[in-house]
Amino acid sequence: MIPASFEYHAPTTIEEALRLLRESGDDVKVLAGGQSLLPVLKLRLAAPEVVIDLGRVEGLAGIREDGEMLVIGTMTPHSEVASSEVVARHAALLAKASQTVADPQVRHRGTFGGALVHADPAGDLPAPALALEAEFVIAGAGGSRTVAAADFFVDLFTTTVAEDEILTEVRVLKHTGWGAHYEKFTRVAQQWSIVAAAATVRSEGGTIAEARVALTNMGLVPIRAHAVEQALVGRPAEESAVAAAVARVADGTSPPTDANGDADYRRHLAAVLARRAVLAAAG
Repeated sequence: MIPASFEYHAPTTIEEALRLLRESGDDVKVLAGGQSLLPVLKLRLAAPEVVIDLGRVEGLAGIREDGEMLVIGTMTPHSEVASSEVVARHAALLAKASQTVADPQVRHRGTFGGALVHADPAGDLPAPALALEAEFVIAGAGGSRTVAAADFFVDLFTTTVAEDEILTEVRVLKHTGWGAHYEKFTRVAQQWSIVAAAATVRSEGGTIAEARVALTNMGLVPIRAHAVEQALVGRPAEESAVAAAVARVADGTSPPTDANGDADYRRHLAAVLARRAVLAAAG
């Protein structure tokens, strides 16, 4: 289908983009890579009066190091995150999760920040960002503010980014030397995750010294498995030990029931995938 008509703007600075947001009223959409928004527009599930395209805004794309932090611009394509040697070295979990996003065409067009702001519970980037305790830099009329990943995802398709604000970059503390793995379960290629587990682990002599674990599509927002992380510390990186530590990873979750499976099926999957992810991350 053809989208309903709308007024189109392509600002070149973040200040111009914010001004357009303030002046465009309530019926406005921000376009990043467009891999989620454009299908919705074509199906006329949304018909905004104004679309603001961030594709020409300077400084919103790219990957850089800032001391102990890794900084990824909101308009950086998934393919760049997936193939970046810097990301692989300092935040391997983000690289591995980005490699699983949809297909090569989507990864070249879709953007890192756009997927995070979209906040689809089945999306593959929110859980890794949560596990790595990422920080989100958000620009608004009053300047920039930084929000922790634990506070960024608010509800279904909802983040703390206000209607007159724009996510500009994501900052991640370097996890250099940590192993990582993103274990994703789907029935067909390029499908959204039915369930997925994100894990990054620091091992010492075959023993897990630190671990970060988060789940995809086990609730309205990504879920950090704090109890599992604590249970993993000090355990050998062996299947029986890891399986015991992650056995109750789904406790307290609220997975959906749909054509892909009911809640109990997803809870079982979560434990299986978490075990696989942690073992792979631990080497």
